[in-house]
Amino acid sequence: MKLDVKNTDGKSVGQIDLADDVFAAPVHEHLLWETVKWQLAKRRAGNASTKRIGEVRGSSIKAWKQKGTGRARQGSRKGPHWVGGGSVFGPKPRSYAYALPKKQKKLALRSALSLRAGEQKLIVLDRFDSDGKTKAVAAALARLGVAQPSAKVLIVDGKDNALLARGSKNLARSKWLAPEGLNVYDILRHETLVLTQAAAKQVEAALRTAAGGE
Repeated sequence: MKLDVKNTDGKSVGQIDLADDVFAAPVHEHLLWETVKWQLAKRRAGNASTKRIGEVRGSSIKAWKQKGTGRARQGSRKGPHWVGGGSVFGPKPRSYAYALPKKQKKLALRSALSLRAGEQKLIVLDRFDSDGKTKAVAAALARLGVAQPSAKVLIVDGKDNALLARGSKNLARSKWLAPEGLNVYDILRHETLVLTQAAAKQVEAALRTAAGGE
């Protein structure tokens, strides 16, 4: 597929050829859902913690004698049936992460890129120069037709472009990512995807290698 290449003034300066199997692949909606669920499970804190009987503070002395009081037998006031007692099956810190096949992750990423390309929400730039100021990045995005702060834009460029990364940090609803960190959740979370030519080719090379092995 061919896409127009623009500069940061919003003017077309050429075209770029992109692989159909990466940017025009079939969109598997269920696979997108599965991948987003996996990403959110990985980032889940899982730090809820309840106290077991042995962790409850207080005396473990027998509440009263075994017989003769007319009350039920009690061994300790730390039991789960007492107010302030320990928990039996309450949560403990744990990881919610689980494995997802690598081919499935790559296929989902190709689906997300193809979805944005099909919606014409994929913008390719020749380069994205920045002076490190948020105002300049926001102005460039506005010239591309994605006005800030209402628009949600995912900007992808090489991690050596430190000024762009710094200038994008304070955008209200937009985000900068290096090509190595491009993921399904962030693509779907942002309405528009902005890639530089170099980033687009880097993503294409990584995903085409995976596609060839399937």
